[in-house]
Amino acid sequence: MTQNTLLHYFKWAFIVTAFGLVLGAVLGWVNTGTIGGTATVFFICLVLAVLEISLSFDNAIVNANKLKDMTPVWQHRFLTWGIVIAVFGMRIVFPLAIVAIAAHIGPIDALVMAAARPDDYARIMTDAHLPIAAFGGTFLLMVGLTYFFNHEKDVHWIAFIEKRMARIATVKGIEIALVLILVLLFSSLLEGEESVAFVYASIYGLLTFLAVEVLGGLLDYSQETMSAAARGGLGAFIYLEVLDASFSFDGVIGAFALTNNLFIIAIGLGIGAMYVRSMTIMLVEKGTLAEYRYLEHGAFWAIVILSVIMYVQTLFHIPEVITGLAGAGLIGISLLASIRYNRLHPEGEGEQETEEALRRI
Repeated sequence: MTQNTLLHYFKWAFIVTAFGLVLGAVLGWVNTGTIGGTATVFFICLVLAVLEISLSFDNAIVNANKLKDMTPVWQHRFLTWGIVIAVFGMRIVFPLAIVAIAAHIGPIDALVMAAARPDDYARIMTDAHLPIAAFGGTFLLMVGLTYFFNHEKDVHWIAFIEKRMARIATVKGIEIALVLILVLLFSSLLEGEESVAFVYASIYGLLTFLAVEVLGGLLDYSQETMSAAARGGLGAFIYLEVLDASFSFDGVIGAFALTNNLFIIAIGLGIGAMYVRSMTIMLVEKGTLAEYRYLEHGAFWAIVILSVIMYVQTLFHIPEVITGLAGAGLIGISLLASIRYNRLHPEGEGEQETEEALRRI
């Protein structure tokens, strides 16, 4: 890949990075009036951007997996409208909505609290972590398990597990049963109101996944009578927006470990979200998922791991760096396995799994 090609895909991400870091420095100067304070805010914005990117490698791959089957019109809509919703909706509006609901105040009052009383704002967001983690974890776990529990899936990376999952996928609702078992297990480790909140939030996450699946199918089916330019995209668009929301939960909550300032968080995570968008476009246009056959598997395993981590975080804190490294590590290993497979099958011959080669990774 040439430097010009990278610049083509990441041009807007670089522009937003420069603008965001300058804006963060200005915000730091306004808030502190010192060079040290300005440098601190600048550094926090940079760290938040890296955090978002590390947590969202799998998000970009899953987005690309869905986008490659969408029409160019809906691809463009997701990569324009969708990124606006992702940056402003999930990084600004969503936290404000949580605080407004939890504190029983209006959205304007929540915005004033974020600006004038950031400690109170951060405390409310932290208190809301358990139901958010339960909801997001359940939704993401369904996304991951649905990918592997598919009897038509014939390419397997971790073959001794994935083959068995594909084989028993004919049992209807097997992934739902596994999710409910995990929900009951983790809720039993919590006490009182926390246990009840975990169960309710998990059920809402499960129902949201099922509702999005049904709604997406109905919308895409209804579009079969429409023009080719509008066909087969609205349901996938809604699915990807909810998926992005679930991925963003961890980053938004984890950001409060670095700062209580909503606007600094929005700048840092917004920069990271632009890189996720750029990676998504590159993966779709270059056909990377088809070229590296196990990369998609690594992303979905990362989703499963992330969802379980979100469950575990309802019991005790797990540093975000571990979450990010776990996902990036799985994707990296799957990439190495894909490269190894391509070397062993340069012309694509032989569909049998090279388990011995994979074990050497």
